[in-house]
Amino acid sequence: MGGFAAVNDDILQNILFRLPASSFASAACVSKSWNKVCDRVLTCPKLASALSLNPSLPDAVKEALDKVLSKPIRPQFAIASIGLQFSLEAAHQIITERLGSKVPVVTNAACGIIGRDAITNTMREVRWHMIPAEDGSVSRESEEFNRGIVLIVGYLPGLKVDAIPLLRPKMEHRVTMVDRFMMDIRNYTVSVSGSVIPAGDQHIDLTPVLAELDCVMPEETVIVGEASSRFVCKTARNSEEYNPDLYFFDAVALVFAKDKNKPPGIGETRFHATLSTGVMPFGPELKAISVTAKGTECSWLTASMNGYHQILDSQRLLDDISEEMDDEAADLYIGVIQKRPSSLEHEKMKLRTYLAFYEVLGGDEEYLVVDGVGIKPGDTFLFYHSDSATASSSCLNAFEKLKVLKPAASSSRNPYSNIDSNGGVFGGLLFSSHYRGETYFDSFPIYSNFPGTPLAGIVCNREIGRDSSAASMWQEAKEESPARCSLHVCTTVYLVFIYVPPSPNLYIN
Repeated sequence: MGGFAAVNDDILQNILFRLPASSFASAACVSKSWNKVCDRVLTCPKLASALSLNPSLPDAVKEALDKVLSKPIRPQFAIASIGLQFSLEAAHQIITERLGSKVPVVTNAACGIIGRDAITNTMREVRWHMIPAEDGSVSRESEEFNRGIVLIVGYLPGLKVDAIPLLRPKMEHRVTMVDRFMMDIRNYTVSVSGSVIPAGDQHIDLTPVLAELDCVMPEETVIVGEASSRFVCKTARNSEEYNPDLYFFDAVALVFAKDKNKPPGIGETRFHATLSTGVMPFGPELKAISVTAKGTECSWLTASMNGYHQILDSQRLLDDISEEMDDEAADLYIGVIQKRPSSLEHEKMKLRTYLAFYEVLGGDEEYLVVDGVGIKPGDTFLFYHSDSATASSSCLNAFEKLKVLKPAASSSRNPYSNIDSNGGVFGGLLFSSHYRGETYFDSFPIYSNFPGTPLAGIVCNREIGRDSSAASMWQEAKEESPARCSLHVCTTVYLVFIYVPPSPNLYIN
């Protein structure tokens, strides 16, 4: 080739670093020497994120895609969250066509989005509200403001990534294939998985599924996500095993696992999660005496004080609670300790103990009415209420927990990434409850600790985060092992991606 092909590698590397992703990909195909230089540009993991509030779906998706692909990256996965007034399928199609057939993509409808604006680079937190018109339709104001997208794509050398769906055969509408879901995830991860990011359909109760996932995955596996929305997904394998003509997708897990073919000299990507809760338990422990499920929508239950037989007047109980609560706008829940057998064949005799939340809808003299099903007679529960002071204090605690992840000060830095030579946090995801309100900046723990780090957030109805602390105080007093809790309310779940450089003696020339 000509003189340009023989240009000094350092100069070429500097040039390639400034190319957009598509041009960078083409440059890697020029020759073996160029491909080797391109590999050096991407020796460290990389995340890129962008938010757009453009009211036009094609323009919003284009702005986000152009931004995340404006610098070199080889996308291994993408997560997109869009406004409720955008077409989920149309947005997903644009993204998958741009990224290519081998990139797993999860696109979901969100109650709000968090991230840096693709045009202005300012940090935005947007919580949308559906405003019904007088005739019950969605108002024009709502249609204007429930539009936007936040997109994050990532390249994590040393890891493999794929989307694994929870299937339900279309010929057997009530049979969700939980066993196969667990098996597919375990087979993909082989031994130890770095992280699992589930997303669930709004009509599916993921509580028992998450209890199984919490049990079968190693303790070091991070499990975070969003459990109640509409979503579409594309796997990297395009396998006929996941044929959408044959199956409904009740949920999907974006799984990050160690790649056994990881080349030498590549560092390690680790995951760290922490939670900021916004609910407070109160009152005595109660027991469900009788439970009647109304379809799949709600449950009617009678209750008594644990250890007593008298059925409580639920309406009077709710009136007393209302008088005691300082905030009339607070949301009310019950947190139910559920002990259930495993659905996995080889573990049928084992009981799973987990905490499940149900929103209180109302009550009468006899029955307490809660949203959702799954409660059984004999289950014990406490009341919980949303509390802004608890949320604010917990958010500060999350900030302090993430603060310790800052690396020691270093004078050297990889010029082709935003990662310090000592490693450290290079990106983050957060899943924030729609019910926490707008009184404070939920992205603060990541945004303030790691300024400039790519960040994307989803405002959702039910947040997934592997945690045992939600019920620990309750059960420590009874000398029981803590119940696990993976599905939360009024909570923000923070996930940060951490780069650990390889040992110096592993570098190759």
